[in-house]
Order: sequence, then C-alpha cells, then structure tokens
Amino acid sequence: MPQCPSENTQIVDQSSFWSAGSLHWDEHRIGWAIAGSCAAVTVLISLVSVLQHCRRNYTNRAEQRQILRILYMPPIYAVISFFSYRYFRSFTYYSLIQVVYEAVTLSAFLLLLIEYVAATASGHSAEHAIARKDKHALPIPFCCWRYRPTKAYFMYTLKWSVLQYVVIRPAVSIAGIICQHYGVLCEAGSYSVHFAKVYLDSIDFVSISVALYGLILFYALTKDELVGRRPLSKFLAIKLIVMATFYQSFVFSALEGRVIKGTDYWTATNIADGLNALAICIEMIFFASFMMWAYTWNEYKVKDGAHTSIWRPLWDSINYADFAVEIFSSFAFFLGFRRRPAAARPAESKTADFGNAFGVEGYRPVQAKPTGRTSYDDDIRLAPYSPQTATPTARAF
Repeated sequence: MPQCPSENTQIVDQSSFWSAGSLHWDEHRIGWAIAGSCAAVTVLISLVSVLQHCRRNYTNRAEQRQILRILYMPPIYAVISFFSYRYFRSFTYYSLIQVVYEAVTLSAFLLLLIEYVAATASGHSAEHAIARKDKHALPIPFCCWRYRPTKAYFMYTLKWSVLQYVVIRPAVSIAGIICQHYGVLCEAGSYSVHFAKVYLDSIDFVSISVALYGLILFYALTKDELVGRRPLSKFLAIKLIVMATFYQSFVFSALEGRVIKGTDYWTATNIADGLNALAICIEMIFFASFMMWAYTWNEYKVKDGAHTSIWRPLWDSINYADFAVEIFSSFAFFLGFRRRPAAARPAESKTADFGNAFGVEGYRPVQAKPTGRTSYDDDIRLAPYSPQTATPTARAF
C-alpha cells in the first residue's frame, strides 16, 4: 500500500512572534501581519453592513435573515484563513471547517431568491408565481429535456437539490477531519484509491454540482420576477469566493515541488497552504466590499424608521430552524409522510423520482394517450396567472 507523504517536518520552529524582546521580520512574520490586518479590515467592512441591516433597516425578516447569513461569509473565511496561516501545520483541519459555511451560504441564497419571487405573487407564495410558467428546457447539459414547473413536486425537489448540500458538506468535513486524524486522508499526496480524499472529493463534487444546478434552474425560471433585485450580482458575490478559493488552491498545489520548495521548518505543502491562506485573507477585503454593494441595506431603508434591537436580527441569522424545517418537509414529502397536493395525479403519489418531480419530457413524441393526443402535453398552455384562477383545476396538472 502506498505511503502518504507527510505534510509537516519533524523540525519545529519554536520561536514566537516576539523573540528576545524584538520583532524579527522574516517572511513568515510579514505574512502573519498582513493576514491578520486583512482579516481585521474584512471583519470591519462586514460589521458595517451587518449593523446597517440589523440596527436601522431590519424591515423584512424573511429576506434579511438570509442576507445576514450571506454577509458573514467573507469575515468567516478571512478569520479561519488567518488561523490556518498562523497554525499552518493544522491547515487541513481549518480548510475542512471553512468550506462548511459555503453550504450555508448557498442554501441561504436559494431561500432569499424564493422570498424575492414570492413577493411578486398573491398570498406571498412562490408556487403562485411559478403557476404562471409554461414548460421550459432544462439548463445545460440537460437542455434536450423539458420540465413543467407547475408539477406538484417541483418546489420540494428544487429546495432539496440545494439544501442537501448543507447536510452533505458538513458530513464530508467531519469525515475528512476524522480521516486526517488517523492519517488516511492524504491531503498532500496525489489522488489514490487507497486514501479517503478521492472518495470525499467525489461526494462533495456531486453534491455541490446538484446544488449549483438547482440554483441555476430556479434563476432561469424566475429571472423575470427577479428584475430589479440584482440576482446575478448577488450570486457572483458568493460564487466568486468559491471559485477563487478553489482555483488558487489548485494552482498552489500544482506549484509544490516545482516552484515552491520546502525549508528546514516548512515543507512545500506548508508553504503552499500558507500562501493560499494569505491570498484568501487579502481577497476577502474586496469580496466584503462587493457584498456591501450587492446586498445593500438601502433596499430596506424606511424614512424616519425607528431603530430596531440588534439582538433579534442576529438571533434570526444564527437560528437555522428555517433550514431544518425546509429540509425535513422536503424529506418527509418524498418519503410519503405528508399528504400530496391535490394537483398531483394518483400515479405520481406513489413514487417521487426525478422524472415526475420535474415533469421532465424529451422532445421526441411520446406514445399516444387514449384521448387521441400525440403527446400528453399537446395543446396545454397555462393561462396568465390571476388569484381567481389559481386553483388546482386551473393548472396543467
């Protein structure tokens, strides 16, 4: 069985930041100071955004609790990256903890979009807004298939496609921490079926791909309802953080042993990890500023509005009961613990696979039904939505 290369050297630098009463500005200490300063600036910028939402302009609890969760992303990434730079020998543990919040942010973004769409429909219901939609082609790479968003299972499946990541990503991180502790993760080595990294990364890749696909699907379906909300800017503020941290980690790993060389105290992996953490700390200043603009509090400003207590908004943002409710309701629905909507056909109430969840059909003609139509969906078009016609019988199943 191949051996995993060690991430750390046996020789440990025992000197502290302050040594012999004076500060020795070597490369590591300079990076330490830069990382700490950038993390502090990021926290300050994000704190201004959070306080403006909490203290003065907390006028829409359902939307702003999700915005607050998203605004926490840059400072959390910056602070964890600072500690992973400072305690570089434990970088893997910190990185596994850090990516967990990515799942929280993506889930909060979906729930925020749902709130935006619901605000455009009667009864503040996203389902009522979607009832106006006709069949659509799925996004790439499944664009040769169509789906009907008015299917009974659509919203449950859409929510679960994203919220599953907030369950799987922490589970993958916990498994990774355990594997790292027992030396079977092999974060520093190449991919090998003998180590856990290849399996955990595969699970994570599939999970986040499904989550991102669900977000893209919902955005493509409801982009008309999201006009004026700057959804693309809001999404980029999140996605650019994910992309930047992923690709730069790949670049630094590729430079190990080639451009990046080890020293007596730091292996090439230690140096690559440190550079990655330092870069994240610097980048988070810009991402925090971008988020301040994308998720501006001006959308919720009320003229001469009274100040609100800061504790209620903060509690709303860290109370993830709404996540639990959405996850459980979707999970219970597909297990059959909840009554199916009246719009569901009897045959669909028995199973809930991908096809009947999304109403997916290929473009090829399907077998004729007893009614004589060449396709079950032929000549079916949804009338423009109105509260008076939003009944189960007014929908195309």
